[in-house]
Amino acid sequence: MTSTDPTGPVIGIRARTNSPAAVACTGCGVPSEWSHSRYVRHLADAGVGGRPVRIDLSVRRLYCENPACPKVTFAEQVPGLTVRYQRRTPLLQRVVEEVGVLLAGRGGARMLRVVDVALSRSTVLAQLMRIPLPPLVTPRVLGVDDFALYGDTYGTLLVDATTRLPLTLWEGRDAEQLGRWLREHPGVEVACRDGSLAYRQGIATGAPDALQVSDRFHLWQGLSRRVKDVASAHRDCLPAALPEPQDTTPERDGAATADTRADRHARRLFEAVHAATHTGRSHSSVARELGLDRRTVRKYARARTWQEVVRRPPRRPSTLDPYLDYLQQRWDEGEHSATVLHQELSTKGYSGHYQRVKMAVAPLRRGLPLDEPRERPPSPREVARWIVTAPHKHTPHTAERLHRLLEHCPELHRTHGLVRQLSAMLDSHDAAPLPDWLDGLTNSGLAPLVGVAAALREDRNAVVQGITTRYNSGVNEGRITDVKLQKRIMAGRAGVPLLRHRVVLIAHLRRRYPEGAARFE
Repeated sequence: MTSTDPTGPVIGIRARTNSPAAVACTGCGVPSEWSHSRYVRHLADAGVGGRPVRIDLSVRRLYCENPACPKVTFAEQVPGLTVRYQRRTPLLQRVVEEVGVLLAGRGGARMLRVVDVALSRSTVLAQLMRIPLPPLVTPRVLGVDDFALYGDTYGTLLVDATTRLPLTLWEGRDAEQLGRWLREHPGVEVACRDGSLAYRQGIATGAPDALQVSDRFHLWQGLSRRVKDVASAHRDCLPAALPEPQDTTPERDGAATADTRADRHARRLFEAVHAATHTGRSHSSVARELGLDRRTVRKYARARTWQEVVRRPPRRPSTLDPYLDYLQQRWDEGEHSATVLHQELSTKGYSGHYQRVKMAVAPLRRGLPLDEPRERPPSPREVARWIVTAPHKHTPHTAERLHRLLEHCPELHRTHGLVRQLSAMLDSHDAAPLPDWLDGLTNSGLAPLVGVAAALREDRNAVVQGITTRYNSGVNEGRITDVKLQKRIMAGRAGVPLLRHRVVLIAHLRRRYPEGAARFE
């Protein structure tokens, strides 16, 4: 039958239990056939044909025949259809729970409305939090890593490195919490972690017999950051990566090139700053006298000529670049109309705007050469990426730039050699050269690398295990990516209990329904 509900048409099903069999009491478990009365339960079921389904089920209420039982009467349950204190069928309840696990509150409520189940976001979250977490089995290989929870607050995630399933997470990343968890769950034999001192101490106090492994990814990541610091400290060397400019224009003196207001201003500041700093005064003192920022004074003091300060940033390539030679040729032939030049270029395949042609020939009207695209000096981050990338993965262009830079800067050349030594150790799983490599870091004379050497010496045993064994925290990094995804789904407003529930349950749900597997029930 079909009835009308405030939310729309509802498919109604009326059913009645007819079995006279004894039913176990829900309080004491003693079977009983003594009927008291009947009552009707109203159960919501999964929708059919785009309509919600309601089952009106008449069930027996029976007396409990056990005098010691606190229950006087109890209602019979229909396996697979009813659950105590539940107004949804097990099928619909499982749909609600799994949608809540996957999409949380708001998203879950919207998705359920698509399948004709009207629930609020609060109800979806309440059903989600009622799901018990899977029983926690102490792993043999434990992965420990931190993640950004919100702002400057971090959390800790524990993962079973064998099954690749998350175990739990909590707010904070201190040694006491980790040590307490390990004492409550004895049996961990191997613990993979980053170079954190807190995690190192927590594992040592909670599982002193466990083998600690300093993950190779974090080892490489930490060294890469220090390489970037070295490149930043030698920023002045980075332009050496570019090829020597082929300047075909005649040299002009400083006074002749100061033909704009910005040029004249830069030249005056350059002369004033150098006149003051050559007397031995500090940058802060000169900045106060000239009314400038200390960083501006430092920039002018480091410059060798005032042109370095006002040098325009390199222009990015444009669609007009292939036609610059033609523009120069037509200009030399006497054609100075930007409109005519644009029309001629259009016939040759140029699809850009007239304004770009007009701006391109503007320097020619002032007697200056065409502004050709110039390559930008690499940033410290780019240089660090070149150094830590395997040489066989470099493009010819990158390899050439890196070669010029390393020939110019001995500090970066030394850093590159040390990075390649660590790469060889990781590739071969051989930690024998580690002591000499640490000595090389210490004797490099580069403060960032010296700091790395000091930290690795304190954690040397775990570093050796990270290099020589197959254990690593790769599974942790994947799970942390999933944690970030779940946080974004909940708009960053999830508390730690809800986040823990979803991260653990969603991993088990994916195992239950693997991608690409069809499900027929």
